[in-house]
Amino acid sequence: MSKFFSKKFRELVPYTPGEQPTDGRYIKLNTNESPFPPSPTVEKAVTEEIKKLSLYSDPRNSALRAALAKVYGVCLEQVTVSNGSDEMLNLAFMAFADKQRPLAFPDITYGFYPVFAKLNGIPYEEIPLKEDFSIDPDDYTGIGKTIVIANPNAPTGLSLSLEEIEKIAADANRGGNVLIVDEAYVDFGAQSAVKLVDSYDNLLVIGTFSKSRSMAGARLGFAIGNRALIEDLDTLRYSTNPYNVNRMTAAAGTAALQENEYYMENCRKIVRNREKTTRELRLLGFEVLPSSANFIFVRHHAVGGEKLYAELKKRGILVRHFQKKRIEAYNRITVGTAEQMDQLVQTLRALLEELQI
Repeated sequence: MSKFFSKKFRELVPYTPGEQPTDGRYIKLNTNESPFPPSPTVEKAVTEEIKKLSLYSDPRNSALRAALAKVYGVCLEQVTVSNGSDEMLNLAFMAFADKQRPLAFPDITYGFYPVFAKLNGIPYEEIPLKEDFSIDPDDYTGIGKTIVIANPNAPTGLSLSLEEIEKIAADANRGGNVLIVDEAYVDFGAQSAVKLVDSYDNLLVIGTFSKSRSMAGARLGFAIGNRALIEDLDTLRYSTNPYNVNRMTAAAGTAALQENEYYMENCRKIVRNREKTTRELRLLGFEVLPSSANFIFVRHHAVGGEKLYAELKKRGILVRHFQKKRIEAYNRITVGTAEQMDQLVQTLRALLEELQI
């Protein structure tokens, strides 16, 4: 840290991204990327757009927003886009929370929430998950705060029903607060709250192309909500980075939405792989939380989470381990192809035998 670094950021603890090895010698099951490539039309669209890189991208993102509006059944004015969903989350925190309207989110959830809160000087409350790691909607009623919920939650994979989301939205609306629902993993088995945005003018749904649409490297996120909420976000977007989505990413996203069924079928494949892997790991003595995401959250009573992570890494498989006390016994495992998951199970079976468990 230099002597010039602003005092207001000196206590900031940045988000820790998952490992991204460059040598290609690992089965990567640690950062919830899709194991499937984008559709061929995405590659074609990106190639065509390269020819136009001397020109700025469309700050209105008209074609991309129109494609999103069509897929999600909303109006064009109810959609805006961003450089990854992380940028959209940051814009939403800036727009709808401050010292007079603090934030509230679970104590175990996406690690960027407290980082963005501290970055923007917003007070926040971390509400403990229940003993089984689920979110209790009653914990978020009557609290008078801007609420942020990942649904499904990460790293647990557990999800709330649409009725539970609606209960929280209705209560927050009466209190004059926004409910932000982060749906990064919704396409793998949870119910989307997009169908509620016309009923609740305080509901903002944030999505990403990183997981279900195989575009983690492209960095593309979006938000759907009441027109006034979207106007608020665009006011901040135009005030900070109006060309936030580059030409190639916008073209890739538009093309992907035009072949949405290809990606939804890949999601169904991942769900099948998730359920098969869950059954096999339970037979090996693992506790596996019921997941609605493209990952599973697991622990073994006889092997610590950190040791399991390290032993798998030695054997060429990367998973994600978290140091937080309450979940340090667990590992989060991305669901990959059927072949990758078979290799994981075989490796774990051999490891447990080696450890005489």
